[in-house]
Amino acid sequence: MDTRFLESFTTVVESGSLAEAARRLNLTPAALSQRIRALEQELGVRLLARTGRTVKPTEAGAAILLRSRAFLREVRDLRALAASGGVIGELRLGAISSALTGILPDVLQGLSLRYENLDLYVVPGTSKNLYADVLDGNIDAAVIVEPPFALPKTCGWQLFREEPLILLTPAAMKKTDVKDILRREPFIRYDRNHWGGRYSDAYLRKAGIRPKERFELDALDAIAVLVDRGLGVSLVPDWSPPWPEGLALNKIRLPGSVLGRRIGLVWLRNSPRSRLIRAFTDEVHTTGWDGGVR
Repeated sequence: MDTRFLESFTTVVESGSLAEAARRLNLTPAALSQRIRALEQELGVRLLARTGRTVKPTEAGAAILLRSRAFLREVRDLRALAASGGVIGELRLGAISSALTGILPDVLQGLSLRYENLDLYVVPGTSKNLYADVLDGNIDAAVIVEPPFALPKTCGWQLFREEPLILLTPAAMKKTDVKDILRREPFIRYDRNHWGGRYSDAYLRKAGIRPKERFELDALDAIAVLVDRGLGVSLVPDWSPPWPEGLALNKIRLPGSVLGRRIGLVWLRNSPRSRLIRAFTDEVHTTGWDGGVR
């Protein structure tokens, strides 16, 4: 059995879409469909079914899904162990959205030039979900917001960036008193379900401010656009560039020492891909995205 066919099957299930799975695997949708059909013919059962625009596993597909994931992890572990003398093999890396556009492009470019036998598979997601994926072994490491709890001793952590909270206002707004603005202006909240969003909530609680909430969003880029349109103000981390182009915004630092979110890499210390993870953290340092933090 070709392991690429199993990988194609699990990727389709994870993404819920043939088109998205094809994009992740750098295949055409036709080539991906051919792989799935070959796997179904080999097993003698139908593995996927369409439901509207989404694709879900059939009963037979669901039955083999967990075993398929475990098998693929074992194959990756074997490859990593066999290549223990060099940076060779596949690294499955998770990343939050701001890291995908900020930290990762330069780092991935450097790694691709330095290590031609290193294969990188990047999974987008929220910090909470990516952290769970690392613990479950679905991915090898993840660039996330530092968890609001102590990490278990089984996990490694490398800090990359500290992003202070800032008050985001439209450029036309001339007021600079942070607390007065937060009390009087419509407020666009960074989703409290996100670990990063909890910092702005904590600041408001500590300051005793109950803003006039208009929206609550989980996308920082979207928040910046809404502030530019004059729909409100927001407390957000000063995330790594690029920011959306063409926006006219004020970035006001909060008075005093205000804790912002901390971005870093989490992984399992006993990972057989520790050498690949170390190559990644070294490249982050080389590109300067960690600001010299080691």
